[in-house]
Amino acid sequence: MVSLDNPETLPVSLDDVKQAHKRIKNAIVRTPTLYSRTLSDLTGAGIWLKFENLQFTASYKERGALNKLLSLDQKSRERGVIAASAGNHAQGLAYHGNRLDIPVTIVMPEHTPTVKVEQTRGHGAKIVLYGEQFDESLAHALKLAEQDDLTFVHPFNDPAIIAGQGTVALEMLEDAPAIDTLVVPVGGGGLISGCATVAKNMDRPLDVLGAEAELYPSMYNYIKGKNLPCGGDTLAEGIAVQVPGTITRRFVKMLVDDLLLVNETDLEHALSLIVQIEKTIVEGAGAACLGAVLSHPERFQGRQVGIIFSGGNIDTRLLANVLLRDLARSGRLARLRVRMKDQAGQLYKVAKVFHDQQVNIMEVSHQRIFTTLPAKGLCADIECETRDQAHLDRLIAALRDVGYGVTVVEPA
Repeated sequence: MVSLDNPETLPVSLDDVKQAHKRIKNAIVRTPTLYSRTLSDLTGAGIWLKFENLQFTASYKERGALNKLLSLDQKSRERGVIAASAGNHAQGLAYHGNRLDIPVTIVMPEHTPTVKVEQTRGHGAKIVLYGEQFDESLAHALKLAEQDDLTFVHPFNDPAIIAGQGTVALEMLEDAPAIDTLVVPVGGGGLISGCATVAKNMDRPLDVLGAEAELYPSMYNYIKGKNLPCGGDTLAEGIAVQVPGTITRRFVKMLVDDLLLVNETDLEHALSLIVQIEKTIVEGAGAACLGAVLSHPERFQGRQVGIIFSGGNIDTRLLANVLLRDLARSGRLARLRVRMKDQAGQLYKVAKVFHDQQVNIMEVSHQRIFTTLPAKGLCADIECETRDQAHLDRLIAALRDVGYGVTVVEPA
């Protein structure tokens, strides 16, 4: 960690965060901070959860957006604001802009999912679709801001945004003073900058760790002097940032103890655990903190750990895929490729083994043509539901004991 030797060099102070909280507190949800007994038992750490997915727009982003809007003078409010975003920043800015009668324009990439476009438009924003990639949308938003004399609202590289996001930690540490380690998702760095400002200025300074998607290690690269590749399809698209903020990286360098990378499998597993254990919905970025704790257990043993569920905006089909894939990895769902002779009664005999082992068959598909088996051979893919991995192993052993060749079709 780089020590906090010269706090004057940072453009946001603890007092700025406190003032931001006074401004916004009556227009946001003071989301609960709750202790999770089950996750604590699972990880060997005391786990405290901040449910920012319960904000009206299902994300902490509206805190910073609202603080920025309230900081504008009257003329700027009348002219309006503009942002480039296809996600939570857009919705937070649109929602509170509509409440405050401030015109809001959002520039989104042309191929942004319709549901995100309509959700943002539903909050009263003017939508401009431009560009194939976010960078093109950003450049166009900056051009329109200058052309139409609008105030550009950056999603993270802005002191007012950072101060607003820091109110998450302010509430969390008031509600759970036992916390000694704070884990914060990192994309552009706005949330961790604000939260670290609070955490490092408490009477008892906390450790602050960032959780960054392994596919998008942009802040990690900057802080650690690395050159890891940055790109790809990540579950945590909310923190998939190619270039960290010039302001926020100063905060991270000065205030954050370490950055931890979380791979896609750990992100999926963490999201699935949150749904199963906490009975709440988070997006990929919202699961990153728990993913970091699960994948780096030695860093958190015996600590009182604060985790931020930063948002809950996830496509329902994607959520279903994640949950089913996690069941497959745990052995509770499986697809078995069973080789048998092409004779009458073979499928019945195979099904009887499933019955004897009390395994539920969900789907069966035969394959006679597109297979490397002999002409008289038959391949059947059987999707089934078991109690756990041990139950699945017993089923496979039972099939092999009566002469069937069995291959497990592994999940991704």
